[in-house]
Amino acid sequence: MNRALFVIDAQESFHQREIWRAGSNPDFVPNVNSLVDYFRANGDLVIWVLHSEPGTKGVFDPANGHVRLLDGLQPPREDEPTLIKTSHNVFTTTNAGQFLMERRIFDLTVCGIRTEQCVETTARVGGDLGYAVTFVTDATLTFPIPHRDAVDATVEEILADPRTLGVEAIVERTERVLDGRFATVRTVAEVTKA
Repeated sequence: MNRALFVIDAQESFHQREIWRAGSNPDFVPNVNSLVDYFRANGDLVIWVLHSEPGTKGVFDPANGHVRLLDGLQPPREDEPTLIKTSHNVFTTTNAGQFLMERRIFDLTVCGIRTEQCVETTARVGGDLGYAVTFVTDATLTFPIPHRDAVDATVEEILADPRTLGVEAIVERTERVLDGRFATVRTVAEVTKA
């Protein structure tokens, strides 16, 4: 075991938001499952990460029951840790670095929800910490980002607003800023050689 797959924030919290139906990747769950199967078959570690915002009363407050993996994902095995984070990246508010160091794992693959937020931030921090990071774009998911003046808009209004940053632009920007700098960008097929 010399590699680890981080499955980041692939949780029901996001499914509770109206913007869920405008998500970027309808194949997200099967693609993540393919990566999980591949890593398990090769004897590599799968690490599940959930985002939590205790006391906020929102969809990330664990008291509301949505801080759990998305339905349809492979269930974690007993030997696969689940980390709970409260920051945008996996390293700052968990013991992930120590956990990886103790197991001498320096090669990380990242996937999850939101492409440009927690998954990208984890890739950047991991790259800065000296890990070899692979960012698997088609095993990430994101949503349109409304203009700062339209934060209370409906999904329809967000999608109709020309100031909205669309999912294609988000994914393209994320790939460009990461590849060759903080990570190597790959597809599920490239990683699994399918």
